[in-house]
Amino acid sequence: KIEDTAFIIQKGSCLAIVELDGELHPGYHYGEGDIVGGTSLLTGAPRKAHVDAETDMKVWVLNKYQFAEISKKDPDLLEFLTELVANRFDSRRPTAYREIGKYISTDIIGSGGYSIVYKGVHSVLNMPVAIKMLRHNMAMDKVFLEGFHNEAKTIAGLKHENIVRVYDIEELYKTVFIIMELVEGNSLRTVLDNLKKLPPYLAIKYIMQICAGLDYAHKRNIIHRDVNPSNIIVQNDDSLKILDFGLACLTGTEDFGSTGTVFYVAPEQVSGDAVGRHTDIYSLGIMAHEMLTGKRPFPEDDLWELRKMHEEQDIPDPATILPDIPRELRYFIMKAGNCDPGQRYQTISEVMEDLRPIAEAYGLDQNNNAPYKKHKMTNLMLIYNEDHQLALSRLMAEFRDRADEMGVVMKVADFQDV
Repeated sequence: KIEDTAFIIQKGSCLAIVELDGELHPGYHYGEGDIVGGTSLLTGAPRKAHVDAETDMKVWVLNKYQFAEISKKDPDLLEFLTELVANRFDSRRPTAYREIGKYISTDIIGSGGYSIVYKGVHSVLNMPVAIKMLRHNMAMDKVFLEGFHNEAKTIAGLKHENIVRVYDIEELYKTVFIIMELVEGNSLRTVLDNLKKLPPYLAIKYIMQICAGLDYAHKRNIIHRDVNPSNIIVQNDDSLKILDFGLACLTGTEDFGSTGTVFYVAPEQVSGDAVGRHTDIYSLGIMAHEMLTGKRPFPEDDLWELRKMHEEQDIPDPATILPDIPRELRYFIMKAGNCDPGQRYQTISEVMEDLRPIAEAYGLDQNNNAPYKKHKMTNLMLIYNEDHQLALSRLMAEFRDRADEMGVVMKVADFQDV
């Protein structure tokens, strides 16, 4: 049934019974303090399970109107509901709430200040994806949603080997789900935590790939605004992918509100001045300092004092920590980390030009910063009647056009009288 109420258990316990593929399965066990029917209250969708009382129960009824009014007065309720929905999607028990539009969530793979990320799969194409669920306090902000939709259209058009692709957007459960390319690997944050610092060869290899992704986006007037190691994925072949491109400028992070992650934030973000390409370049300079020396450049005992240092001080000379740092990398870090935006590099192309000599010295020219990507092939067999030939030909022509746009080669072979 479609219902507009949920039940808060004051006393007693009950068991949710889920129907999957025509069979009944015991699902969630609910007890004192739990909410039954909360997901349906959020969505207005038909309930997909029924609940059996195990004991005498005393419950409070919460309807949709009451929920809306309480949410206005108590933002913590939205955070609670985010976790409620998140737990449903990540449940190891039988549940009917894993469907997110055309996608099915499987395992939770990460969470942050504004989102929770799941591994998932396209229900028809069986294509693996990552599904990022925005927290409800952001998704229910009308101003944010309007900006998000405008930005998302541009982000979805980014097609670069060093940027994680955005495939789709679903709006369900009173929030927004961003469907992205699933990338296997570890964050650069994890890599640095494990290795402490990187040899110059590996650091320049990573920096040049990040530059390639930033340059591609900057030329399309998209600034990241939160370049930091947590937003860089290192794959097993040492090729990199930049996460959250264009989303960070709308959502911010848990470390520093709406202006980026505090340890890598640019001076103009601290002061509220206009940001630009030079903003991402500053953050990249801080990251490069950490990659090579194993330390971020400013003391971090007091975060408010750290803000002031970013705003008023140039990045310290990395040679004081690493005397044998390559000249080109030292120059790049110090110029990128200037607190005056006008004294920094103004474009990523300038950065790449200055770093090209050392990249070539390590055998990493512009064409091989990232390893060669092997091609993959998928077979699709269609079995049809002759009556469908014309409609199918039109469908295949449309599919071929879309494949061409993605750089995918499509081959067709006919088998007679299957």
